[in-house]
Amino acid sequence: MTLMAMSIASGGGQYTKHYPANVDWHEAIEPRPLYELLDEPARRIPAQNAIDFLDKKTTYGELSAQVDRFAKGLQTLGVKLGDRVGLFLPNCPYFIIAYFGILKAGGIVVNYNPLYVAKEIESQVKDSGTTVMVTLDLQALYSKLAPMLGSTPLKTIIVASMASALPFIKKLLFPIVRRKDLATPPRDSAHPRFEDVVANDGRYQAAPIDPVKTVAVLQYTGGTTGIPKGAMLTHANLFANAVQCRRWFHGLEFGKERALGVLPFFHVFAMTVVQNMLLSAGAEIVMLPRFEVDAALKAIVTKKTTFVAGVPTMYTAFNTAVAKQPRDLSSVRNCISGGAPLPLEVKQRFEQVTGCHLVEGYGLTESSPVATCNPLGGVNKAGSIGLPLPLTRLELRDIADPKAVSPRGERGEICIGGPQVMAGYWNRPDATEQQMVDGLLRTGDIAMMDEDGYFFIVDRMKDLILCSGFNVYPRVVEEAVYQHPAVEECTVIGIADSYRGQSPKAFVKLQAGKTLTSGELMDFLKDKLNPIEMPREIEFRAALPKTLIGKLSKKELVAEEAAKTEAGKS
Repeated sequence: MTLMAMSIASGGGQYTKHYPANVDWHEAIEPRPLYELLDEPARRIPAQNAIDFLDKKTTYGELSAQVDRFAKGLQTLGVKLGDRVGLFLPNCPYFIIAYFGILKAGGIVVNYNPLYVAKEIESQVKDSGTTVMVTLDLQALYSKLAPMLGSTPLKTIIVASMASALPFIKKLLFPIVRRKDLATPPRDSAHPRFEDVVANDGRYQAAPIDPVKTVAVLQYTGGTTGIPKGAMLTHANLFANAVQCRRWFHGLEFGKERALGVLPFFHVFAMTVVQNMLLSAGAEIVMLPRFEVDAALKAIVTKKTTFVAGVPTMYTAFNTAVAKQPRDLSSVRNCISGGAPLPLEVKQRFEQVTGCHLVEGYGLTESSPVATCNPLGGVNKAGSIGLPLPLTRLELRDIADPKAVSPRGERGEICIGGPQVMAGYWNRPDATEQQMVDGLLRTGDIAMMDEDGYFFIVDRMKDLILCSGFNVYPRVVEEAVYQHPAVEECTVIGIADSYRGQSPKAFVKLQAGKTLTSGELMDFLKDKLNPIEMPREIEFRAALPKTLIGKLSKKELVAEEAAKTEAGKS
C-alpha cells in the first residue's frame, strides 16, 4: 500500500482536511439493487412531481407504477435475468421508465446514442447481444433500427409514441405538424407498442439480483484506446456512485430540488448525476429532449431550477447568451461541470451570472462515472478537479511504468479505486487486464496533487504533444488562450513539425461580434506561455467540432491535419 493510500485508510489523508464538514470519507455504502433509488421517493412522496417534460408532469407514484408495468411487460416478452435491452432514445419520460423497468425485470440496460449511424448501432448490437430495443416512432430513429431485425441479435423493437409523451395540446398538434417525421412500423410481434407492453397489473417477478455481481448497465466507451467497449457497471457500482454524489452535494433537500435535465441521459454523466442521484433525492427533473441554449435558460428561469449539471461548452453558451440578454438565474444553488476540463474563464463568468459556485468534477465511464469533485462549501481551487469522493482513492502512477507510484509533487497517471469502479469490459478480459493495475482503474489522464490533496489534470496521455523532446500539454495552452476576452472556445492539438517533431496548433472560435488576428493573439500569449508551448499556428473557425454531448472534440481536427500532412507528401 502506498503512503497516500495508507493515509486515506487511516483517516488522516491529506485531502480529508478540506473535506466538506458534513461528508465522511469512510461512511460505508451498502450494495443495493439500483432501482431502489427510485423506490424510496415513490414511497415517501408519491404525489410530488418526478418529471416535467415540456410541461407534461409525471409524479413519483405514476412513474413507479409505469416502471413496474414495463418490468412485467418485458418479462411477458421473455426478458430474463442478464438479457440485454437497448435504449435508443433521446431525453424523454420513456427513458427513465424503461431504464428502471429493465433493471426490475432482471435485464441489462444498454445505452445507445440516438445520433449513431447504422454501422455504429450494428456493431454495438452485435457486441452486446442486444435482443430488445426501445425507441420512439420517429423516422430518424426507427429507420436506423429496422434493418437490424433478422441480421443481428435484435429480435424486438418496442415502439413508443412521441405524441403520447407530450402535454394535451402539443399531443394533438404533434402528428399534424411533424407528420413527415413520424415512422409507421408494422404492427406485428417484432414491433410491440409501448402502451401495450405496459398494459398489465405491474406485478412483475422480482429477479434474483446480487448487486455486487449483477451487471445493471453496459455503457459503451472508447476508453483510452478508442475501440468501443462495453463497461460492465453493476447495480452496486451505480448505486454507490449515486449515493457518493448525493453525499457530496449534502445541501440537497429531499423532495425540494428542481433540476435541469438537458444533458443526454444515454451518457453516463447525466445518467448518474441527473437521473440516478436526483431521483434518489426526490427531485423534479425538468427534462428537455436536447440542448438549445435559449430553451435551457428559459427552463431555469421559469421553472426556478435549483440544480444544473452540464459540460463546459454548455456553460460557455450560457455565458454568451446572458451577456447579450441578461436573465435571472439566481434560483440555481448547485451546479457541476464534467465531461471535459472546465476553463477558468468560463467558470468565473458563470459564477458571476448565478452567484453560486460552479464546481468541476471528474470521472470516466468505467468509474460510473464520478471519482472527484471540488467541494461546494469548502476550498474550491481554480483549475482543479477537486478531491476524491467518499470511499474513493486516487494514486498517481509513473507515466512510463504504471506499476510504480510517482514521487510526491510530480506528474503521474491517475489510477482510481472505489466501489464505483466497473466490473470489467464486456467479453474483453484482455482489455480489462490492460485497464487495471494493482486493482486500480487506469485513466490515461496525467495529473498532479498539491499539498492539500487537490488534483489538477495536466492532460491526457494520448493528447500529449512531444515538442523537441519536451512535453507540451494542450490544456496549458488552451487555458492561456481562454484568458483573451474575445475567445469563446479553443481546442489545441499537436501537428507535424519537421524540426520539432510536433508543435501545438490552436483552433479558436471567437465570441459573436469580436475580432482578433493570429498576430494579436500571439502577442497576448507571449507572457503566458514559454516558447515551446506557443502555438505554431492559430486557426479561427465559426464553429469547433463537438461530441454528441457537447464536449469539444479533437479527433476530427487531428484527422484533418493528418490528411493535410499526407497530401503534402504526395
